[in-house]
Amino acid sequence: MQKYEAMVVISTKQEEEVVKGLVEKFKSLIENNGTLVSVDEWGKKRLAYMINKESEGYYVLYTFESNSDFPAELDRVFKITEGLLRSMIIAL
Repeated sequence: MQKYEAMVVISTKQEEEVVKGLVEKFKSLIENNGTLVSVDEWGKKRLAYMINKESEGYYVLYTFESNSDFPAELDRVFKITEGLLRSMIIAL
């Protein structure tokens, strides 16, 4: 089991319930495929530069342990999820 961190930036153009739903969706996906260590919701922050004509995003940091093949699948899910501005997964 390897330790990873995943940072996602969710669009704030969506309603608050949709944002919370995405946070929970990714949380349950990680729990089903590994061990979730922590979820750190940073909340709404100003972006360093405009992304899709948006200047703010909702930041969430997931720390988890999983097999080495799961981060690729998680990244695939991040890329096809509507409403996600940016994502990054790193091995610790």
